This record gives sequence, structure tokens and C-alpha cells, in this order.
Amino acid sequence: MDPVDRPLRVDAARNRELLITAAEEEFSAKGSEVSVVDITRRAGVAKGTFFRHFATKDDLIAAIVGRHVGALIDVAENLREATDPGEGLLDFLTVAAAQRQQYDVSFLLRAGDDDERVVEVRNRLYEAIGVLVDRARATGAVRDDIGATDVILLMCAPNHVVEYLSSPPPDLWKRYLAIIFDGLRPEGAHPLPGREPVAVQ
Repeated sequence: MDPVDRPLRVDAARNRELLITAAEEEFSAKGSEVSVVDITRRAGVAKGTFFRHFATKDDLIAAIVGRHVGALIDVAENLREATDPGEGLLDFLTVAAAQRQQYDVSFLLRAGDDDERVVEVRNRLYEAIGVLVDRARATGAVRDDIGATDVILLMCAPNHVVEYLSSPPPDLWKRYLAIIFDGLRPEGAHPLPGREPVAVQ
């Protein structure tokens, strides 16, 4: 077996998880510019342990993005053959909003704009969302003038709007997701001003 493919020892796997969890917490609290020292201090491990798992902080960011975005890609790909494409798209947006409630990876996607690994996984997600939107639109579940980029831009909205409240109920985002999805449906729709953006960067 190639050494790269060998499963991590229990202690090594635990240290990797400690580092990822600590990095997620540090990034959320202080932004993506936090230092390796900040991360290792929160994780309770030595700096050398960090570099045994991640050659650079960019490698760590790529691992975190890959974990969270990869989970969304799996959901989108599993829903691409949904019997009801409209429900499939709604199910995906529900999972995406629930995931963001737990951890918002969007700022790390932006921080990793120059990292091919981050760009690749982001593009795979956008492509998978595009398939869901195309299927929903083709069956009349969503309006004809909605595109994948519109849906991508709306993904964070259910959580974002409740951030303006000091202590929102934990499931309030579901109310705004319902409003958004009603806006995607063709029933009673009015023509949208402007055009769909070309791409999300």
C-alpha cells in the first residue's frame, strides 16, 4: 500500500480533526488571516503536528472547503434523479441552508480563490446546482427566467436575513427559504428586471 493511501493512526486522525475544528472556530471568529499558531493553540497540539498534516495553511483551508462543499455536492448529485425535480431542488436548498446554519464556508471559498483545489470543488458544486435548476425549470417547477446563478446567489439568503436579529429562533431560516422558493415558482410570477448574472465568483 502506498504510504499516502494508508489510513491515519487513531491519534493522528484525532489530531487532524482537532486542527480542522480549531481552524473552523478561529476562521469564524477572526477571519481567514489567523495564524497557524492561533490554530494550534486552540487545538491544543504542537506546531509540528500541524505541519505533519498540512504543509501550509492553504492546504488546511482546502481541506475544510472540500469537506463542507463536498458534502453539498454529494447531496446535489443524489438529487439529480429525483422523481419531482422541484422537490429535489427545494430539498437541496434546505440542506444547504441547514449546513450554513452549522458552519458558513462561503468566506473560505472566497479566501481560496487562488487555490486550484478550492476553485475546482466550487465549480463542481455550481455545475451540480445547474443540473438541479435545469431539471426543475424543464418540468415547470420553477419559472423560466430563473437560472443556476440566481439560485446560487439565493443559497445563503435564508440564513443571512435572520442575522439582523439579535437572537433569532434557530429554525427561522426555514420561513425565508419558503418565501424564496415561492418566488422561484412560476405561479403568479411577474417578469424579473435585468438578466441573470453570468457567473458567481
